[in-house]
Amino acid sequence: MTTLLGRRCLVQEAAALRDGTDDPVAAAARTCDRIDAVDPQVRAFLPEEGRRTRLLAAAHRQAAGAPDPIARPALHGVPVGIKDIVHVDGLPTRAGSALPPEVLGGAQATVVNRLCAAGALIAGKTVTAEFAVTAPGPTRNPHHLAHTPGGSSSGSAAAVAAGMVPLAIGTQTVGSMIRPAAYCGVVGFKPSYGRIPVDGVIPNAVGLDTLGCYATDVAGVALAAAVLLDGWAEPPADDGAPRPVLGIPAGPYLERAGDEALAAFDEQAELLRAAGYTVHEVPVMDDFEQIVDQLFTMNRYEVARAHADWFARYGDRYRPETTAAIRQGQAIAAADHAAARTRRTAFRERLAADGAAAGVEVWIAPSATGPAPADLTTTGSSIMCLPWSNAGLPALSLPAGRAANGLPLGLQLVGGSGADEALLKGAAGIERALRGAGTGAPAAPALNG
Repeated sequence: MTTLLGRRCLVQEAAALRDGTDDPVAAAARTCDRIDAVDPQVRAFLPEEGRRTRLLAAAHRQAAGAPDPIARPALHGVPVGIKDIVHVDGLPTRAGSALPPEVLGGAQATVVNRLCAAGALIAGKTVTAEFAVTAPGPTRNPHHLAHTPGGSSSGSAAAVAAGMVPLAIGTQTVGSMIRPAAYCGVVGFKPSYGRIPVDGVIPNAVGLDTLGCYATDVAGVALAAAVLLDGWAEPPADDGAPRPVLGIPAGPYLERAGDEALAAFDEQAELLRAAGYTVHEVPVMDDFEQIVDQLFTMNRYEVARAHADWFARYGDRYRPETTAAIRQGQAIAAADHAAARTRRTAFRERLAADGAAAGVEVWIAPSATGPAPADLTTTGSSIMCLPWSNAGLPALSLPAGRAANGLPLGLQLVGGSGADEALLKGAAGIERALRGAGTGAPAAPALNG
């Protein structure tokens, strides 16, 4: 029986494609073979007639256009999945909805242009919750098909977890990158707000929307981040650099995690202390319920405005969950939205000050309230991601052991605003520490060619 889990290491695959050990045509064929084998069950990709023909043709063009290994770009021949709210030339955008694709069309997104300029091949569109809100698509969790993969970037996380592609693009407004990464046992990276341009992406809430990526390890997301982020500054290769000081956000926020997630998190914090990390408990966010209300005021108001024209014309085609979000947003006054933005600025400043006072460089917390629920009608709770998305901070989810039912758990790392490079560098050491303690990524068969 073909396992639904697989591991394609982006760094290894990209290196082999650049040096000629592998070639784009073989990588494309391997991708199509894997999609054909497991996607009928996982349903991470949108069906595409002629995918193999299209992808193999693109691979031949990429191989012919970059014959010199020295001049090959970073992602030469690497197949990538793209969340279906991101416009890609030649592929329709449906956004998980029943609206006519021609209505939703637009110019190719900058993030796709950057991938293509780096030599990547677009393997196809990955499933999203409707308009990246909460109504789930058909994707199943490759670890257990009866469980949700999370959302809204469900297809992208599941495609990497199942070894269909070594890299996939998603978005996060509240928890749509980090939560699926935890549920599917992969590494998910949400950069600082604004570090990747979001033009060519159907908006959810423009004040929060952030593009990100999935891979099987930190090195993979760092390789992709160097291609995708504005102003990327390669961190110095200094193995003797001090470990970042870690902060546990004690208080009502952390108490929202489930018992199993909290028990695993306590164990992870102790493992990191044993590995030489300084870990402080810092009381923060004592007004957490007000922070939640503030974010959802912003979110729902902006969702309603983003869909004002489409909803007026095609409201009967929206799913109930998205309709409810839009209706909630329609009832929010502009003055209330402006007040929520002001409160968010105050929250960002207070959180930064609290972290600085305690010497915290990276916050740590559970990525989700627990393992993936056995419920395909939900994408799970985003509450553990909410404050960090609200503050626009870079966040990353590392696979961190398993729940009692065998499903993966995640450890969330959050850096300072704009300090994405430092976060990824620090995350690599934390990843090594967790793996050394036997609580790292769940085992999956390697599928590199």
